[in-house]
Amino acid sequence: MTTVLTPPPPAAPAPPIAPPPPGPGAAPRPPARPGLALAGAALCVLAAVLLGFAAALTVVGHLQHARDQRTGYAELRGQLALGTAPVGQRTYDDKPIAPGAPVALLRIPALGLREVVGEGTTSGILMSGPGHRRDTPMPGQAGTSVIMGRQWGYGSPFNGLSKLPAGTRIEVTTGQGRAVFAVSAVRRSGDKLPAPAGNRGRLTLVTASGSPYTPAGVLYVDAELATPVQPSPPRPLRLGWIAPAEEPLGGESGEGGAWLAVFLWSQALLAAALLTVWLHRVWGSWQTWITAVPVLTALGLAVAGAATRLLPNLL
Repeated sequence: MTTVLTPPPPAAPAPPIAPPPPGPGAAPRPPARPGLALAGAALCVLAAVLLGFAAALTVVGHLQHARDQRTGYAELRGQLALGTAPVGQRTYDDKPIAPGAPVALLRIPALGLREVVGEGTTSGILMSGPGHRRDTPMPGQAGTSVIMGRQWGYGSPFNGLSKLPAGTRIEVTTGQGRAVFAVSAVRRSGDKLPAPAGNRGRLTLVTASGSPYTPAGVLYVDAELATPVQPSPPRPLRLGWIAPAEEPLGGESGEGGAWLAVFLWSQALLAAALLTVWLHRVWGSWQTWITAVPVLTALGLAVAGAATRLLPNLL
């Protein structure tokens, strides 16, 4: 008897391997939408600039003012000790005083105020503290010396000037020694001007008036010199020979450097915002924001700081 071997039936084809199901936190990647990406970048830029402005005019601005005051005080103290502190429009070696260089120490004991005064009154210089108007004599010399300072932002050094009663003592230390003044009047824009100082010494402190961060005018505090008048060196820069940016409530809008800084920092902020939106799509939410928030904050502060120079210098 012959046995016939029957071949085994062919094996069934293996079913296709299905991809693993997405994890509990995974989500399908949405299709690219350039319009949403640009909108997200614009919102990042707007938030960074607004937060930067708020910080620059308050907390960060006050910290910057305090740092610059410490640096300026150390520099001025060293110059006073060496006898090289400026007493006019030029340094001891007959060079023009650099903008923002410390030239005096202002004290108002009634307000607890002690501020280093820089040379110049532009908005950028007044971020570091009060500034001496370059076309006026140094405090203690014959004539009217003018010192301008901010009312609210960047340390708000002149915030309490309107409260000074007549007779308040003001002390200013320069390279010629200490000059003492007594407040004679507090006036505002449109009030009657005092008589010319002539050969007497006078100090006028200038700041903004009005509601916080919305200046409506200019506040002046006049103080008469109570100590002997100091000699005045020649002054090549005559009264009125300064730029509009150095006048009360002037901004650096006419200065190309201020606009260039705003433009360059704004471009950097926009590039960082676009990169943030792209990283959010390919990397994830929390990783992106942990990395991007410090960068966007720093760039927002830089844009706000540069743009603040375009605003009134007494703000």
